[in-house]
Amino acid sequence: MAPMGIRLSPLGMAVFCLLGLGVLYHLYSGFLAGRFAFFMLSEPAAGGPETPHGSAPGGAVDLRELLAVSVLAAVRGGEEVKRVREGNVLNAKAKGKTREGAEEQLTTGDLLSNRRMFYLLKGAFPAVQINSEERVDTADQETVSWDHSIPEDIKQKIQPREVPAESVTVWIDPLDATQEYTEDLRQYVTTMVCVAVNGKPVIGVIHKPFSSYTAWAMVDGGSNVRARSSYNEKTPRIIVSRSHAGKVEQVARQTFGNKTVIIPAGGAGYKVLALLDVPEKNQEEADVYIHVTYIKKWDICAGNAVLKALGGHMTTLTGEEISYTGSDGNEGGLIASINMNHKALIEKLPDLEKTSHK
Repeated sequence: MAPMGIRLSPLGMAVFCLLGLGVLYHLYSGFLAGRFAFFMLSEPAAGGPETPHGSAPGGAVDLRELLAVSVLAAVRGGEEVKRVREGNVLNAKAKGKTREGAEEQLTTGDLLSNRRMFYLLKGAFPAVQINSEERVDTADQETVSWDHSIPEDIKQKIQPREVPAESVTVWIDPLDATQEYTEDLRQYVTTMVCVAVNGKPVIGVIHKPFSSYTAWAMVDGGSNVRARSSYNEKTPRIIVSRSHAGKVEQVARQTFGNKTVIIPAGGAGYKVLALLDVPEKNQEEADVYIHVTYIKKWDICAGNAVLKALGGHMTTLTGEEISYTGSDGNEGGLIASINMNHKALIEKLPDLEKTSHK
């Protein structure tokens, strides 16, 4: 008998229980679903792939690890470049023409270095976009593993730093100065890796295969190379491409003075190293690097990152920052300097910009 003489029917009790169950379901279903989803994301399915090393949960990339792999890739690519050159099995052939009409060379050294560098980086960081000068042949895929080790100098100078994988673009130059490579002008040859985050150069690696010297730097991180402390304002030294020396010399002397020294050289990597304090007996020294025509981004990205990390500058001839997203070419030429008034340099070069789009 219910209190106060109220009788509860079996139907009423059933309705009451159903309402209670509905309230409980509403309160706890979201919580249980969330825990289930967390469990499924946290534990890889049986036989399924685990999160690759170098790519943290959520699609993040540790830039310190990426720097370590970039250094290793440049060195490994350099080993292929050196082996092919010393074996004299270049198999050089023309792969096309530059905008100026010069033949571009392609060698076995380019291809083997590219394959080694690309697959090492791709294996360690599969979620990262990689742009390379040479085409990657998927039929010739190679498994190149990284042992997850980080060199001591990088450990000491660089702290871990994560960025979203989708914000990262890696630029590879498997053999810079191919023309000079075919002429056996070995001092100009480099292999390079650059990491850009949201289009801005952050990591730069420049490796010289024939002397085993490697320069690396990370913006807001550290480096193993230094800028030269001084330059000569009265007799500035300007380093330019061997093929463009004639275009630059007359205007350079007009803007910097008749005592200006013009240094023709091969390879964008070599020219950037000329602005730095590099312990290399075959490395020339310069105060400014100027390029007056179209140039590919894999040629300049690594040098741009190194200079930026050391407080230097690399811009177009009109002073615009170069973005390392989108197309693979830079239309505006470039001027690079360190420990100099970069803006003042740009103001001296109004005539050079006219030739940069050719």
